Amino acid sequence: MTTRRQRQVAELLHQEISLLIQRRARDPRVRLVTVTGVEMSPDLRLAHVYVSVMGDQEAAKQALMGLRHAAGFFRRELGASLSLRYQPELVFRLDDSLERGFRIDELLDLLHDETLDDEGGAE
Repeated sequence: MTTRRQRQVAELLHQEISLLIQRRARDPRVRLVTVTGVEMSPDLRLAHVYVSVMGDQEAAKQALMGLRHAAGFFRRELGASLSLRYQPELVFRLDDSLERGFRIDELLDLLHDETLDDEGGAE
Protein backbone atom coordinates (compact mmCIF):
# COMPACT_ATOMS: atom_id res chain seq x y z
CA MET A 1 0.00 0.00 0.00
CA THR A 2 1.45 3.33 -0.99
CA THR A 3 1.30 6.27 1.34
CA ARG A 4 0.31 9.79 0.43
CA ARG A 5 3.95 10.87 0.77
CA GLN A 6 5.12 8.12 -1.61
CA ARG A 7 2.55 9.23 -4.19
CA GLN A 8 3.57 12.90 -3.83
CA VAL A 9 7.27 12.18 -4.22
CA ALA A 10 6.59 9.81 -7.13
CA GLU A 11 4.56 12.47 -8.96
CA LEU A 12 7.21 15.10 -8.31
CA LEU A 13 9.95 12.81 -9.64
CA HIS A 14 7.78 11.94 -12.65
CA GLN A 15 7.49 15.61 -13.58
CA GLU A 16 11.12 16.48 -12.93
CA ILE A 17 12.60 13.48 -14.74
CA SER A 18 10.31 14.11 -17.72
CA LEU A 19 11.55 17.69 -17.92
CA LEU A 20 15.17 16.63 -17.57
CA ILE A 21 14.81 14.14 -20.41
CA GLN A 22 13.14 16.71 -22.64
CA ARG A 23 15.38 19.67 -21.90
CA ARG A 24 18.72 18.58 -20.49
CA ALA A 25 19.51 15.07 -21.70
CA ARG A 26 22.00 15.14 -24.56
CA ASP A 27 22.11 11.43 -25.27
CA PRO A 28 20.32 10.77 -28.59
CA ARG A 29 19.23 7.35 -27.32
CA VAL A 30 16.78 8.95 -24.86
CA ARG A 31 15.12 11.41 -27.24
CA LEU A 32 11.99 9.30 -27.81
CA VAL A 33 11.47 8.31 -24.17
CA THR A 34 8.31 9.10 -22.23
CA VAL A 35 8.09 8.62 -18.46
CA THR A 36 4.86 6.72 -17.81
CA GLY A 37 5.10 6.33 -14.07
CA VAL A 38 7.22 6.29 -10.95
CA GLU A 39 6.89 4.00 -7.94
CA MET A 40 8.66 4.81 -4.69
CA SER A 41 9.91 2.42 -2.05
CA PRO A 42 8.43 2.93 1.44
CA ASP A 43 11.65 4.60 2.67
CA LEU A 44 11.74 6.89 -0.42
CA ARG A 45 15.31 5.81 -1.24
CA LEU A 46 14.49 3.85 -4.40
CA ALA A 47 12.42 5.00 -7.37
CA HIS A 48 11.33 2.65 -10.13
CA VAL A 49 10.91 4.86 -13.18
CA TYR A 50 8.76 3.30 -15.91
CA VAL A 51 9.35 4.53 -19.43
CA SER A 52 7.83 4.01 -22.85
CA VAL A 53 9.99 4.23 -25.96
CA MET A 54 8.92 4.97 -29.50
CA GLY A 55 10.39 2.45 -31.92
CA ASP A 56 11.29 -1.20 -31.98
CA GLN A 57 12.81 -3.44 -29.32
CA GLU A 58 16.34 -2.41 -30.25
CA ALA A 59 15.45 1.28 -29.77
CA ALA A 60 13.93 0.45 -26.38
CA LYS A 61 17.04 -1.46 -25.37
CA GLN A 62 19.31 1.41 -26.42
CA ALA A 63 17.11 3.96 -24.64
CA LEU A 64 17.25 1.97 -21.40
CA MET A 65 21.03 1.78 -21.68
CA GLY A 66 21.15 5.55 -22.18
CA LEU A 67 18.88 6.20 -19.20
CA ARG A 68 20.87 3.90 -16.95
CA HIS A 69 24.06 5.60 -18.06
CA ALA A 70 22.57 9.02 -17.23
CA ALA A 71 21.07 7.99 -13.86
CA GLY A 72 23.83 9.79 -11.93
CA PHE A 73 23.21 12.96 -13.91
CA PHE A 74 19.48 12.75 -13.17
CA ARG A 75 20.10 12.19 -9.45
CA ARG A 76 22.47 15.17 -9.30
CA GLU A 77 19.98 17.43 -11.09
CA LEU A 78 17.12 16.24 -8.88
CA GLY A 79 19.23 16.96 -5.81
CA ALA A 80 19.75 20.52 -7.02
CA SER A 81 16.08 21.15 -7.75
CA LEU A 82 14.28 19.17 -5.04
CA SER A 83 14.56 19.36 -1.29
CA LEU A 84 14.37 15.73 -0.25
CA ARG A 85 16.27 14.19 2.65
CA TYR A 86 17.66 11.47 0.38
CA GLN A 87 18.01 11.51 -3.36
CA PRO A 88 16.46 8.23 -4.45
CA GLU A 89 18.34 5.72 -6.53
CA LEU A 90 16.72 5.64 -9.97
CA VAL A 91 15.95 2.28 -11.55
CA PHE A 92 14.66 2.58 -15.11
CA ARG A 93 12.29 -0.07 -16.41
CA LEU A 94 10.50 -0.49 -19.69
CA ASP A 95 6.74 -0.07 -19.41
CA ASP A 96 5.24 -2.61 -21.78
CA SER A 97 1.63 -2.02 -20.75
CA LEU A 98 0.81 -0.39 -24.10
CA GLU A 99 2.03 -3.41 -26.03
CA ARG A 100 0.11 -5.74 -23.70
CA GLY A 101 -3.00 -3.60 -24.16
CA PHE A 102 -2.68 -3.75 -27.95
CA ARG A 103 -2.23 -7.53 -27.78
CA ILE A 104 -5.34 -7.90 -25.61
CA ASP A 105 -7.31 -5.76 -28.08
CA GLU A 106 -6.12 -7.95 -30.97
CA LEU A 107 -7.16 -11.11 -29.12
CA LEU A 108 -10.57 -9.66 -28.26
CA ASP A 109 -11.10 -8.63 -31.90
CA LEU A 110 -10.12 -12.11 -33.04
CA LEU A 111 -12.50 -13.69 -30.53
CA HIS A 112 -15.28 -11.35 -31.62
CA ASP A 113 -14.70 -12.21 -35.31
CA GLU A 114 -14.77 -15.96 -34.53
CA THR A 115 -18.00 -15.53 -32.57
CA LEU A 116 -19.61 -13.74 -35.52
CA ASP A 117 -18.41 -16.48 -37.89
CA ASP A 118 -19.87 -19.19 -35.62
CA GLU A 119 -23.22 -17.39 -35.36
CA GLY A 120 -23.35 -16.84 -39.12
CA GLY A 121 -22.69 -20.54 -39.84
CA ALA A 122 -25.40 -21.73 -37.42
CA GLU A 123 -28.20 -20.01 -39.31
